[in-house]
Amino acid sequence: MEEINVVKPLESAKRQLGLPKLNFDKKILIALVVIILLGLTSGFGLYRWKTAGTVRLAGQDVQIVNTPTEEGVKDASTFKDTATGTMQPNDGKITTEGTNILVRGDVSQNVYLTSSVIDLSKYNGKKVQVWGETFQGQKAGWLMDVGRIKVVQ
Repeated sequence: MEEINVVKPLESAKRQLGLPKLNFDKKILIALVVIILLGLTSGFGLYRWKTAGTVRLAGQDVQIVNTPTEEGVKDASTFKDTATGTMQPNDGKITTEGTNILVRGDVSQNVYLTSSVIDLSKYNGKKVQVWGETFQGQKAGWLMDVGRIKVVQ
């Protein structure tokens, strides 16, 4: 009995279909990858440069400020709530809500703070004014998402 070989080697199948044999030099392949990566990087850089100074908030672009004494959304009227006090990290003794606490007097007047746009830890130990949006806390009497902060002393 004669054995019939139905499976053909890949190269001979390519030749029968008229497909060219691709011989990539490693240097050309590396150069193409580098060119593509440079294109992606420069495109992203141009995009970030164009949008520097703005942030997307509630579906709209808003101007941001970033100076040594102020940070966050430039237009403070965007936020309806404001408070002034001394910033400190949240030690978790009363609640773990918020990353920081704005001390304004006794414990009942503290504001528990969180922020998705500002690193609040940079202001620990400083007297600051914050603008933001109040949220219902589990244990915190006042829980605020901060959108702007200003050092007042």
